[in-house]
Amino acid sequence: MIHSTRKGLLSVVLTNDEHNIVSDVNQAAGGEDEGLTPHELVEAALTACTSLTLEIYAKRKNWDVSQLKVEVKIMKEGVDTVLMRNISFGALPSEQKEKLIEIANKCPIHKLLESNIKIETYEK
Repeated sequence: MIHSTRKGLLSVVLTNDEHNIVSDVNQAAGGEDEGLTPHELVEAALTACTSLTLEIYAKRKNWDVSQLKVEVKIMKEGVDTVLMRNISFGALPSEQKEKLIEIANKCPIHKLLESNIKIETYEK
């Protein structure tokens, strides 16, 4: 579980009791730009999950993914939200690239973001 503590004007420290991340909004939105915005954290979650999932799979296959790069950008928000994910593998054979794209689509955060999410909010 992640919990937040107010840090500054519009910034928070997010923690799982072992690791901390600062999230803020940029100065134009009234923040101090001290960390990733909430939208960037969503992009970061998919980027990290994709990268780690591909690294784990490639390691089992002894494939060289040392040039792996993953980028995620929220392109459109709303009912039809669109996230663009670009993956660069370097000089891998096309069969390996195709398999890795298939594996990227199975990363847990990818599957979570494509699911029918319901958020339940409670007061403590």
